[in-house]
Amino acid sequence: MARLRDAITRPGVRLLLGAGLISLTGDWVLRVGLAYYVYALTGSTIASAGMLLASFVPQIALSSLAGVFVDRWDPKRTMVVTNVVLAGGLVPLLLVRHPRDVWIVYVVMAWEGAVQQFFTPAEQKTLPLVADPPQLPTVNALFGQNRDTSRLLGAALGGVLVAAGGLVPVVVADAASFVIAATFCSMLPVVAAGRRSQRTGRGWTMLHDRVRKLREEWADGLRLSTRESVLRALLIFLAIVSVGEGVMGSLFAPFVRSVLHGGGGDFGFINAAQAAGGISGGLVAASLGRRLDPVATLSYCAIAFGAVDLVLFLYPLAWPAVWPAAVLIAGAGVAGTFMLTAAMTLMQEHTTDRYRGRVFGALGAVEGVAIVTGTVAAGVFANVLGIVAVLSVQGAGYVAAGIVVLALLQAPDRLAPATD
Repeated sequence: MARLRDAITRPGVRLLLGAGLISLTGDWVLRVGLAYYVYALTGSTIASAGMLLASFVPQIALSSLAGVFVDRWDPKRTMVVTNVVLAGGLVPLLLVRHPRDVWIVYVVMAWEGAVQQFFTPAEQKTLPLVADPPQLPTVNALFGQNRDTSRLLGAALGGVLVAAGGLVPVVVADAASFVIAATFCSMLPVVAAGRRSQRTGRGWTMLHDRVRKLREEWADGLRLSTRESVLRALLIFLAIVSVGEGVMGSLFAPFVRSVLHGGGGDFGFINAAQAAGGISGGLVAASLGRRLDPVATLSYCAIAFGAVDLVLFLYPLAWPAVWPAAVLIAGAGVAGTFMLTAAMTLMQEHTTDRYRGRVFGALGAVEGVAIVTGTVAAGVFANVLGIVAVLSVQGAGYVAAGIVVLALLQAPDRLAPATD
């Protein structure tokens, strides 16, 4: 617990954690409330799927390029501005009244997804600047707890708000979360500013120089992401497991309904169990801190996560009861938190401040492509192979990804931290 206290005593860490928890909770309020509202308004699962895809397209198109700009800009100012823009971008949702208005939802979700591509790498760029290097594993574990805590709180609040007042209180709650998060970010200690490109020439010459410089910086970040052994292993790992996450996001609700024969309450209970597992795992990971070897943690926890998921998906073939799924997914939540902590620590330790935005952007682009691939594949193959068979690919993928990381990064000389 001493490691927890030491990390939280740093003002920058507290402010980032608070901003992240409030903003992520607002995101879950919107995600749950909007999904329910759109389906109730249209009665169409295609409309709901379109909302999900609209939010992922900007991640694929912009994530890598956004990292170039984040490396140039002041990360603190970037977080403040993007939070304010995200809050304002929600306003058009108040105009959605009829099924014919659902296009507004798609535009807003695409806009929010695009702006988010600038906030997330700025946050990851700032974290190592406000925390001491030995505290990074502990702080990353606390950020993992933010994810699970916000899911637990925001999903429940989103359901209550949309049931009580429709879309308006959902939008207001999410917008307020962005404003509060922007206030917290504005109170952060001064951190290193980004690199400003020098202006040379005029008119088309200056524009050409800027485009050329942007292209060079983007390519430079991609080269680093693929040539540095740890970052390359993380890209491969993320590509494999994110396909599985796309499959899971598409088929887990049908799995609970059609395979476990559970209802909506059972689905909520199982998801809450996963979040509870993640919260408890985050406490343990944060208290262990530097005692965790990040490569071993990432590898073995991925293998354990995949093995637990395989049991989760296969046991109903013999015994279709709901409560074992809650127990198993809570265990997966613990392993997932350790994985996230290890992966973020490796990324932060093996990139310098100069490249961190671009590297995180490259990771985000790979994640987006893989999730969409998994989502589409789940829709295509589930009717042919069955829900259980396709979901099993997710568990097997985590096992394979853990083995790949272990094989690629077991040599100690490959793990030297990056230096400026």
